Amino acid sequence: MANFSNYGDHDATGLAELVRNGEVTETELLDEALARARRLQPELNAVTAEMEDEARRAIADGLPDADFRGVPFMLKDLHVLYNGSPTHNGCRYYHDYVADHDSEIVVRFKRAGLVTMAKSNTPEFGLCASTEPVSHGPAPNPWDLSRSGGGSSGGSATAVAAGIVPVAHATDGGGSIRIPASCCGLVGLKTTRGRNPTGPDALESLHGIGHVVSRSVRDSARMLDCIAGPDFGAPFGTLPAPSSFAGQVSTPPGRLRIAFTTRVPEGVALDPVCAEAVERVVDVLGSLGHVVEEAAPDIPHDFVASFWRMFASVGAHANLAARVAATGRALTEDDVEPVTWEAYQRGARVPAPELHTGIQRVHLMARQVALFHRDWDLLLSPTLAQRPVPLGYLSMNVVDVEGYWERLFGFIPYTPVQNLTGQPAISLPLHWSGDGLPVGVQFSAPFGDEATLLRIAGQLEDAMPWADRRPPVHAG
Repeated sequence: MANFSNYGDHDATGLAELVRNGEVTETELLDEALARARRLQPELNAVTAEMEDEARRAIADGLPDADFRGVPFMLKDLHVLYNGSPTHNGCRYYHDYVADHDSEIVVRFKRAGLVTMAKSNTPEFGLCASTEPVSHGPAPNPWDLSRSGGGSSGGSATAVAAGIVPVAHATDGGGSIRIPASCCGLVGLKTTRGRNPTGPDALESLHGIGHVVSRSVRDSARMLDCIAGPDFGAPFGTLPAPSSFAGQVSTPPGRLRIAFTTRVPEGVALDPVCAEAVERVVDVLGSLGHVVEEAAPDIPHDFVASFWRMFASVGAHANLAARVAATGRALTEDDVEPVTWEAYQRGARVPAPELHTGIQRVHLMARQVALFHRDWDLLLSPTLAQRPVPLGYLSMNVVDVEGYWERLFGFIPYTPVQNLTGQPAISLPLHWSGDGLPVGVQFSAPFGDEATLLRIAGQLEDAMPWADRRPPVHAG
């Protein structure tokens, strides 16, 4: 392919097909992706570390003849290790950390034929729904550079939306795949707990999963075929799965019972454009023959917010304490952002009985949601309570830490629930505001039922297509 003017028109599946057909080489795709990344880096700041040498070495060594052979790819720079490359976790304290092995999900990305060319920007320890760490600076939204591209997988989402790579790694511990997908006009599938590997360094993950953000539903589904399955020693059993997740995208979903809600917790304001997005999708679902009614499980949102903050604080303390032990270098307040410092200190003080009681309550909530899904195949809601927020609105470099947490959970009242219950959920780019900003809607399904999510997503991708939409900042 001598002319790359249509590189950005292809999703990852399409680019891999070009490689298989001999229309383009893996090196040509890598060269184009690197050129795009470098051209847009001054505006989008999506990349924290280039991995050109590793990418060229992988091509020279011979890529596996797999689904995504030769497709340029980015890894989120958070808790996921690529042997010989840095992992910064969005934090100055990790500036000199270089991995000495691959995480299992990276092994599977390599096995899928992906060519990892860079690490993507992320907020410090993923504790934010906006990507603007002190360590690397903000990753603006390509739809409006004054606004956030979301987080914590913000660098990955901005890179995909701007046409640098067609798909990128993302993780989700409270909405961190779905939030930037909504902000950037992408598909963001959060898989069922235990569906994808988290080890070997973090086998137990109550609320966090790893997958991708993509422009097409089929890319997210095909990626799941490539990487799904627990890693060796994982505490979760093998989940039932269809013979092909990719095959679900073109499978008619049948007549589904779909509940919808735009209800928000007391004290949280819902942006009218987010409610409008749900209303529009409800109308389309009705026209497609589905039964759609207003209903929702009675979720204790105050508990969700307080427990998520406590659990994340314990995790932040454990990770930083492990790094202190490994380096022998004391952690000071100047090494991390104020929100992280408060979480680090708070995490050390959480009583074991309080943590245990909270986990038990989380599991009871999961049972409550499972009972709800006996009557409803899916639950539709806004992905977020607001359109993409201005940069700085969710900065973690603030004195008012309590105010930060209040703003955070006011922005993301819908996404942490599925992390705690373990359910799969997907954000789809089905609406745009009057001022041109993407507004996602979220579908969640019963535990283990990605198949129904992919079927409805495929149906809506046909009924309400988004593939031709491009942000003002785009590589072409």
